[in-house]
Amino acid sequence: MIFLLKSPFIFFSFFVLSLFVQQSNAAIEHHLFNSSTHRKLAGKCNIFRGHWVYDASYPLYNYASCPFLDDEFNCIKYKRPDKSYLKYRWQPFSCNLPRFNGKAFLERWRGKKIMFVGDSLSLNMWSSLSCMIYSWVPRTRTTLVKRPGFADLTFVDYGVRVMLYRTQFLVDVVKEPAGVVLKLDSIRNGKAWRGMDLLIFNSWHWWTHTGTSQPWSYIQEGNQMHKDMNRLIAYYKGMTTWARWVNRYVDPRKTKVFFQGISPTHYMGSDWGAPLRSCSSETQPFSGSRYPAGPTLGSIILNKVLSRMKKPVYLLDITQLSQYRKDAHPVYYSDHHTMDCSHWCLPGLPDTWNQLMYALL
Repeated sequence: MIFLLKSPFIFFSFFVLSLFVQQSNAAIEHHLFNSSTHRKLAGKCNIFRGHWVYDASYPLYNYASCPFLDDEFNCIKYKRPDKSYLKYRWQPFSCNLPRFNGKAFLERWRGKKIMFVGDSLSLNMWSSLSCMIYSWVPRTRTTLVKRPGFADLTFVDYGVRVMLYRTQFLVDVVKEPAGVVLKLDSIRNGKAWRGMDLLIFNSWHWWTHTGTSQPWSYIQEGNQMHKDMNRLIAYYKGMTTWARWVNRYVDPRKTKVFFQGISPTHYMGSDWGAPLRSCSSETQPFSGSRYPAGPTLGSIILNKVLSRMKKPVYLLDITQLSQYRKDAHPVYYSDHHTMDCSHWCLPGLPDTWNQLMYALL
């Protein structure tokens, strides 16, 4: 059955969303950093709260020396004129991050399988980690297998595989006679994610796409087909299905699971107090103590889902520190040649995401 959503459902969806918003930041941090598992990983320092400092020793690798850097993020190759965005290091308020060591990373994960699962922002982070590791062992043997929606980079001398599985929603998108259907309660593709030693999931950006950029025709939940749905409610339902998959199929004794937190966009300057601007004119990070736009709705919903999970999933809480980096997008300096305030230049911000994950590991 296909039906359009009526106003009572829309009212209900915003009522549910208001319940998400009522969960305070303090309560979220209590869940993320005060459980015994997170104390063990993060200690007493919240590594996601800090500020950006200029560091002349950055970036962590040379763009021209990395064969795994996707042209979508290669801003220097496409002649970005300013270079200051390359020189910022994340400094937590109450501790120091360990410097990334690619060789130590390979030794730690020798013989293991690592997989990023998500959309193009997972590609952004996969490319970053691949380059960060390679810069430490440029003479090591590597193999790279690519096919649509999948990449498998192996550091042969260490037996470490760093893989990428592309999926925009984590839940299934299926072609059916009625059209392309987004299935909120189905993850058949999850078979490809099992057996990994480290999983890094990501999903958010595509949930809000509408019009010609929307990749589905209907949303299905159970036996009901919706022409559309409040996207925040849909995201909550989809991530709840993903959480059930993790609870059912992941053995935490064998597999560590991260969720790559919500990556912000910088299309609207009003988000950082400059209404007439966008990322296209920014060359410095936001320097205020509080980002005017506040937490993203996606982050609020994601935290709610994570707080109810039985298995440990470690949130890379990158949203706020990434909100400050309005200067770090490709803008027009990539092979796409269209304004991009969603993805990030490499070298650049995703290197910090990987450094934070390295610190937790």
